[in-house]
Parts: sequence; C-alpha cells; structure tokens
Amino acid sequence: MATKTSTNIRRKTTAARRSSSPRSKKKMQPRTMPVWLRNLLAVCIILVFSTGFYWFFIRPYAYRWKPCYGQKGYGVCMPCNYEVHGIDISHYQGKIDWELLTHNREAQFPIHFIFLKATEGGDHGDDTFTQNFGQARKYGFIRGAYHYFIPKTDARKQADFFIRTVQLAKGDLPPVLDVETTGKQSPQELKTAVKTWLDRVEAHYGVKPILYTSYKFKKRYLSDSIFNAYPYWIAHYYVDSVRYEGKWHFWQHTDVGTVPGIEEEVDLNVFNGTMEELQALTLQK
Repeated sequence: MATKTSTNIRRKTTAARRSSSPRSKKKMQPRTMPVWLRNLLAVCIILVFSTGFYWFFIRPYAYRWKPCYGQKGYGVCMPCNYEVHGIDISHYQGKIDWELLTHNREAQFPIHFIFLKATEGGDHGDDTFTQNFGQARKYGFIRGAYHYFIPKTDARKQADFFIRTVQLAKGDLPPVLDVETTGKQSPQELKTAVKTWLDRVEAHYGVKPILYTSYKFKKRYLSDSIFNAYPYWIAHYYVDSVRYEGKWHFWQHTDVGTVPGIEEEVDLNVFNGTMEELQALTLQK
C-alpha cells in the first residue's frame, strides 16, 4: 500500500511538473509590442519632433528664404512704396554708434525717426533711454518715447512714472503705449486700464498718444471704436503688406534688421505717409 501511494505521488508530481513547465516558460517570455503599434509610435514621435523643429527653428526664419520682389535693405526685404523709414531701440540693442547710424541717411532707405523705450510697468526705466534720447535729438532724428504696459500694475502709476521720466519737446513724436499682453485680465479690465493710461498721458502732454500692438491683439482685445481715435503703430511681421483694414500710421515690419551702428538686430518701421505728414504728427509746441 505504501509503495502504491509513493508511486502515485511520483506520478502526480511528474504530471504536475509537465503541466506547469510550459506555463512557466510562457510567463518568462517578454511581451512584445505589436508591429502596428510600434510603427504608430514612431510616426507620432517623428511628427512631434518635426513640428517642434519647424516651429522653433524654421518658421521664425522662413521668411528670409522667400523671394524678395522688392528691394533689400538692412538684411531684409523692405516694404514697397514707403519713403519714411525708422527704427525702435532699447537696452537690448546695446551701445549705439550714433556717428555711424547717422550715415544711414545717405543709404537707399534712410532712417528718419527713432522710437526709444523709456519705461516699463510702474517703476522700471530703460538704462539707455536718457543718453539715447538726447543723442537722437543731437544727431537730427525725429524721436519718440514708448512705455511697455504691464496690465497687472495700476495704470495711473504707470502713466505717472512715464510722465516723470520723459520730457518731450517740440518736434518729438507723441508718447507711445506698447500693449502686448493681457496679464490674465479680462478684456474689459484691459480696455479700462489702457484707456486710463492714454487719458492721463494725453492730459499731460496735450496730444493723443500712439497705440502700439499687433493687429491680431488689437482686433481681439482693443477693437472698440474709442481706440480708433489714437494713431496706430501696428506690429505685423513676415508679410509683404499690412493686412489690417483700419487706419494706421506706423508699421513695424520686422524685428531682425541689421543696421550699421547698432550691435544687435533691430526692429524696422515705416511711416504711412510723407515726411511732411510725419513732421505734422510731432509736437508743435
């Protein structure tokens, strides 16, 4: 009896080993990803990489490879049919060689006017403004000063800071408000703040300020008719002509101009009118 039981146990053990062995081997085998899924992931990775590469490395410079049907100047294709050209500068442009910059008046696209960054927010002044603002007048350029608007900072405080910083004189362009972000404010809050700055500055200088922003930003956030009363300086890059359908005075058409006398790339602008009309826009007293 004992022998029979022992034999049965051995048979069961052997049978169990045989039956469990394939299962053990199956568990040890690594799972493989289906071919179709591998291919799909590879395509997705390539698409993401290609899109990112195009967006950050190709798109910003693609316009440089477009054929220029007009004339080139300062390293870019210049807009056609504009006779009054200008630039805008800040501390980002580094030290300006004003003697060399003055020679550009003899170039094919002479620089007539310069906007300079004066202030930002409620307490930040541009380090180069005072010197460059004086040099611009000394070397005979029509000059203007602009304020970079910070929506989350009180608009009155910003206006007062600009007024304390900038002393405009006869022949200068009207003060400029540069609005580029909402600062997470609602459209109505932004409009109210912008109008507050414009009203306060206009009351001080006795002239309507210039409003600077991109045409898409203006259309989305500052499309109210009350803002159409202000001279408009439109930022619109990588296009052959302005797409904005309303009235505008200045067009900032590129941010990668290379101008002799300026170390870094600089914004280039045109005035939508004649030299006489530009002078008529300046402060008269």
